[in-house]
Amino acid sequence: MTFTALASYSTAVRRPIEPVGPYFLAHATRTIKGHSWSEFEKIEAEKNVVTVEAKDSDEDLFDESIDDEELLNHDPRDWKSCDLYAALGLSKLRVKATPEQIVKAHRRAVLQHHPDKKSSAGGSLTQDGFFKIIQKAYETLMDPIKRRQFDSVDEFANISPPSTKPADEDFYAAWGPVFLNEARFSNKQPVPTLGDASSSKEEVEAFYKFWNNFDSWRTFEWLDEDVPDDSANRDHKRYIEKKNNNSRKKKKTEDNKRLSDLVKRAQSEDPRIKAFKEAEKEEKARKKWEREAGARKAAEDAKAKAEAEAKAKADAEAAAKAEKENAKKAKEAAKAAKKKNKRAIRAAAKDNEYFGDADKSASIDADIDLLIESFDDVKLGDVAGKLKGVSADAAKAVLSQVAAEQTAAGKVSSLSYFN
Repeated sequence: MTFTALASYSTAVRRPIEPVGPYFLAHATRTIKGHSWSEFEKIEAEKNVVTVEAKDSDEDLFDESIDDEELLNHDPRDWKSCDLYAALGLSKLRVKATPEQIVKAHRRAVLQHHPDKKSSAGGSLTQDGFFKIIQKAYETLMDPIKRRQFDSVDEFANISPPSTKPADEDFYAAWGPVFLNEARFSNKQPVPTLGDASSSKEEVEAFYKFWNNFDSWRTFEWLDEDVPDDSANRDHKRYIEKKNNNSRKKKKTEDNKRLSDLVKRAQSEDPRIKAFKEAEKEEKARKKWEREAGARKAAEDAKAKAEAEAKAKADAEAAAKAEKENAKKAKEAAKAAKKKNKRAIRAAAKDNEYFGDADKSASIDADIDLLIESFDDVKLGDVAGKLKGVSADAAKAVLSQVAAEQTAAGKVSSLSYFN
């Protein structure tokens, strides 16, 4: 066989190459940290011991042994009614068990209950019935679909709500595990937890809103009546399938109602709901009081204003009345003073015997009356004042001067005596 080149070689390209891989990393680690081979192997061995211990740490989660007589003697033909988790020693983990833990638990159960081991220990051949249940449990729990069907009706995993209303401080301890257990059926994740007394109103409302609209994946196929495999009687097969379908719907409806009633009961007993309602009630009362206080203040202000206006009006009326009365009194006093002054002026002549001219009394009185009529109030008072307590001559002189002034002013003209 001959070799024939189909093309020429490409041009060589220089590329950087770096060492990689676990052996190089081990070499680099020893070199950087200055460990010898023995020191390095000792450190790695200690790491491996920790890893192995971590992998075996879930041994405490398995049942110590499967020795429940009722479980061991369970009829393998009725294996579907058996507690499959307990059959593998996983009654502590149940739905939380991982596939790796199921495999490990199955291995432990097989080593303990294999028929060959039982027979070598003196057991009867009839004791292999439980081993069949172990196998069925393993097949079921390793199949995601069948496991979900079994988990849907796993009554051994259920946590019942408290039989009586718990005290406020015990409410969370009593109801928290119930909701945590029901959360395994939720299609929506994560599921909000119940919380505690310090939870806010928004958190509590969001919690109950989630549970009042709970979306459950729970199904009830596990409880179906077995459908015959043969096709000899198709009508009977359809009848069984229809019966199973109706039964599932009924159980689903009943479960939804059960969960709805459970949520309503928890909500009615939740001390936080009561506290929120009390707070809302107090807030409404406070706002109402503030509104009413505002209305009261407005009414009080209106009343005070009305009273002030009424008082001002009354004061104004009283002042006007007093002013009117004072004016009246002043008018009357002025009138009286005027009369008095007139009498004083008239008496000035009479009391002085008409200045020695008694025969001219009529003429003097007439002139004095004309003078008095020509006086204004000020002049009248001034003249009366000048005539008070003076002699006859002085009185005559005052009247003569006044007569001359009034005549000169044109306020009086024909005076027979004083002109």
